[in-house]
Amino acid sequence: MKIQIERKNNDYLLEAKGTSGNTIMIDHSGMERVQGVSPMELLLMGVGSCSAIDMISILKKQRQEITSYKVAVEGERYLLDVSRPFKSMHVIVMLKGDIHPEKAQKAADLSFEKYCSVSKTFDKQVNISWEVIVD
Repeated sequence: MKIQIERKNNDYLLEAKGTSGNTIMIDHSGMERVQGVSPMELLLMGVGSCSAIDMISILKKQRQEITSYKVAVEGERYLLDVSRPFKSMHVIVMLKGDIHPEKAQKAADLSFEKYCSVSKTFDKQVNISWEVIVD
């Protein structure tokens, strides 16, 4: 896996490109006019989207009908010397459709405990918790 990052202005705006050719804009969150997501937001997005892909795949295989999938990820940070890494993350998965709540919970458990490479990357450093709401 390989990505490329290119500076796009005279400040902190960056364009990151994945091997697929798709791009995302990244910026410094302290700027007056922020034009992209911050690197720390990207980490939260990575956890949320990785688990979403896992869960959707698992639930589709179980023939669960998902009409809406939303996820919210909140990260708590702490001061370490001059940096502020994540201490914990909490993920809330909100599903709508013809879905058995037990299957949705099991899919989330499998994702975070076994399949999601992003959350597994943080395994030893960041406490990741999750909850599933089926409406």
